[in-house]
Order: sequence, then structure tokens, then C-alpha cells
Amino acid sequence: MNYDIAIIGGGPVGAALTLALRGSGLAICLLEARPAHTPSQDARALALSYGSRLLLDKLNVWHTLQKVSVIRTIHISQRQSFGRAKLQASNLHVPELGYVLPYAALQNSLDAALQESDVHTLYQARVLKLSGEADHAVIQYQREDDAESTLTARLAVVADGGKLLAEPYPPSFHDYGQSAVIAHVTAAAPLLDTAFERFTPQGPVALLPYQDGYELVWTAPHERAAAMLAWDDATFLNELHQHFGDRVGAFLSVSKRTSFPLGLKRAPLLTPMPHTVLLGNAAQALHPVAGQGFNMGVRDAWELAQVILDCAPDSLGTETMLATYRASRSMDRNAGIRFTDSLVRIFSNDLPALRPARAAALSMLDSLPIAKQFVGRRMMFGANG
Repeated sequence: MNYDIAIIGGGPVGAALTLALRGSGLAICLLEARPAHTPSQDARALALSYGSRLLLDKLNVWHTLQKVSVIRTIHISQRQSFGRAKLQASNLHVPELGYVLPYAALQNSLDAALQESDVHTLYQARVLKLSGEADHAVIQYQREDDAESTLTARLAVVADGGKLLAEPYPPSFHDYGQSAVIAHVTAAAPLLDTAFERFTPQGPVALLPYQDGYELVWTAPHERAAAMLAWDDATFLNELHQHFGDRVGAFLSVSKRTSFPLGLKRAPLLTPMPHTVLLGNAAQALHPVAGQGFNMGVRDAWELAQVILDCAPDSLGTETMLATYRASRSMDRNAGIRFTDSLVRIFSNDLPALRPARAAALSMLDSLPIAKQFVGRRMMFGANG
């Protein structure tokens, strides 16, 4: 089969790109490893920026989402030090700064929209090999209990995390020496439209308001994070209170806990071979501090769709078109990577010389409206916003 565009991976980023290209007249194929009509059971929570909400509005998906909690204030502080900053939606002239919702809710809404679109979706399609030729990309894939098949596309988009290209084009990787422990917690005095980002020498701890409590992202060195999973609930809640402080009162309950290691992964090239482009986690995977990674992936998808829709039909997948996309994403991608990486490196230590400088920086951010505008817009819209 021959297509104009083949999108590998039907997760939120790949699905967003697919929906942005609906009705374009292009022959599009989406290859997804999951079975058809299978609701996502992923228990993770997502933090979406206001900018991502606007893009999902344009895709006609936002209004279908359920179980969404809002963030109107972000409280930033440093443990055992003065200095704090508050970003508020009202001061930035937006209704909300961001939103917290289940990953499954977003995925299921995107899947429902895909089923009503004009895109050809191959479910249970496991991609075996991708190669770039002079005038097209070649994708070898296998569906369950079927022989291997091949399709070609003038543009192949890798939106599945990038494992497919990890061997021939290994990404750079920096291990922060940290893991994130995630869980849902409830508290005695919650502020249910306020998110907290608290920096500590062991790494940041974030509380994201969701429903009756908070989605917790507690960063710690790998060994300590492994030990935290083994604590009983009472020990975990007490340790969290000691670590976070009294801003939401005592912590009352905690759900089942999971963890994952944290690092910075960056593909060396957004377009590693002819007629091929990387999106989302295939292009970059960031530390969760400041919640930039997934939102950057949504912007990747939207920007690529605009480049595709603006290019001449015979230039789809050419080096000229790919160079235009690389240029459109360069500033936002590089700035987002530097922003999150710098936050981790500067705040995840207990160096005496840095402690007062960090506190002064937070106080300055809180007192200068122009600084709040700059940081707030970067968090909501990226460097291109």
C-alpha cells in the first residue's frame, strides 16, 4: 500500500497529529499496536497546559473530556529556605494555567474522534523496521497472526517513543540519578485549584490538584525511591508531611504507589533519515519538573500538521519540508530542554552557595510581573507562544 503519510503510534501525540490532518485530502495511515475498540486502562495522570487545552479545542476534542480538574495557581517554593513564588491565572490574563486529568480519559476521547475520521487505522500493527529511501519511507509491520506486510509513505512519522530507531540512531541520555514516585493522596486542608512545586536537595516534589486530593510526583534518588514503595501507608504519609510541610495540612490517604526512573533523552536528529520525522517522546523525553514534556509533544504534533498543510503536495517528506519543520520546532524544543534540565541541576542539590541565590531568584520572580509573564507564558505555550 502507498500512502502520503504513515504515523507510527496512536498515543495522544500521534492521535493529535492524525486528527489535525483530518479532511486534508491526504492518504493517511495510522499504525497502532493496541487492539481496536480497547479503552485505555492507563492509571497515570496528565498535567496539560492552557496552551495544550487550546490545541485540543481546535481538534474538537476538549469538550469531550471528563474528570478534568483545573489549576489556577502554581505555588513554587524551596525546602528549608525563604523565597517562594506564585503564578496565578488571573495575573496572566487566562482562565486557567493548566489541567489535571487521567491519561486514559484523553486517550479514549482521541480514540473516539479517530474512529469518526477519514484516516485508515491499522490496529494490532507491530512495526518491525523503518527505512528511508530517495523518494519515500518503507515500513515493515506485522499484525497479529499475519505474515509481515510492507507499506510506503512519502512521510513516516514516529510517534511511539522512538524505540524503533534507538539502535541505528541512539539518543543522548542523561540519568539524573532520580526516580519519581507517583500516587494519589488526600489532605486535610486541600487547595483544589492550586498546584505545588517544591524543590528539595533530593529533587522536586509536585502536588497536582485532582478531584478530592492531589496527584503526587515525589522525586528521590533511586535507592530511596525503591524504599519508599515498601513503606506502609502511615509511614509514607508521615514522611511526605515532613518532606512537603503544612501547606495542605496533614496527608490522610495514599493510593497504590509506582515509580519510574528519570532522565533526559534527546534524539540527535528530528529527521534521522529521508522522509522520516520524530515527534513527542521519540524526539525528546524530559524530567517531569514544570510539566513540559507531554505539552511539548502536543505542540510538536500541531506544528508538524501546519507544516504539512502549508507545503506543496509534491514537497511532502522532502528535505525542504523537513527543514521547515526542524526550524519551526528548534527554539521551543531547545528552550524547553534547557529550562527543565536547568531546574533539576540548579535546585536538586544542597550546595550552600546556591541556596540563597535560589531563594533570591524565587523572591524576584514573585515580585516582578514581567518575570511572571515570561515564565508563565513559557510554561503554558512554550518558547514560540
